[in-house]
Amino acid sequence: MKIAFQDRMLPGDSLTERLDLAEDLGVEGIELGMDGVYERVAEYEQAFAGRNLVIASVCGQRTFDWLDPDPAKREASVDETRRTLEFCGHFQAAGQIVPPIFGPPLLPDLSPLKTAEDLERDLLTEIVIDLAAHAHAHGTVLFLEPLNRYEQHLLRRQQDGIDIIQRAGDPPGVALLSDFFHMHIEETDTPATIRSAGSYVGHVHVADNTRMEPGTGDIDWNAGLGALKAIGFEGYLAYECSVSGDDPKASLQRSVSFLRETLASLD
Repeated sequence: MKIAFQDRMLPGDSLTERLDLAEDLGVEGIELGMDGVYERVAEYEQAFAGRNLVIASVCGQRTFDWLDPDPAKREASVDETRRTLEFCGHFQAAGQIVPPIFGPPLLPDLSPLKTAEDLERDLLTEIVIDLAAHAHAHGTVLFLEPLNRYEQHLLRRQQDGIDIIQRAGDPPGVALLSDFFHMHIEETDTPATIRSAGSYVGHVHVADNTRMEPGTGDIDWNAGLGALKAIGFEGYLAYECSVSGDDPKASLQRSVSFLRETLASLD
């Protein structure tokens, strides 16, 4: 397994400073944030040239309107995803992470015909079929992200994401994002959930139960990383968290060492 940092969590006044720090800490990748990355290809080519770092993934985008009742807003948001997936393919990144919606449903409840959630699942399935094919054509992957109940109503548990992928026909080009922080809230047994999800897990976010860096809270990382090893996961463990203490570099170094030592103990 490889380790990546989200660029926006790293201290530094510029992308260059943040990448320098990531290299100093010895991680393999950077997960970029939702700032219209596809408009900055040349900038990123220059920033990563000659480094011992790669673009691991892109997390999110500017709009999250896949399930909006306005067709124009839906199409614009889906098109934004297409362009970001093309960016990921260009840089041979693992893929793009997208939670399909935040907050409550926006579609109407048409019970007894269909509930708003039924309509959302039908619509999301069709969108995933389209985007998975686009991702696959560009050599990358769309990662669906379940979030906890305080952020999303539709995909909250890992099985919710798997259900959508299966409804779409298990196409190449789509996989599951497994986030330890969200799983710690929604799943009754995170290691068992990971084992059950198996090959659907394509990318992982790491943060402790405090939403700080791994090793600062009460998540059982030995059990969780052991489950990932058991399913044959070899992708990225991408930090998505705040950083504790007054010295972010020292805190991140301790956490990276903690994860690497935990992984080594599994051999």
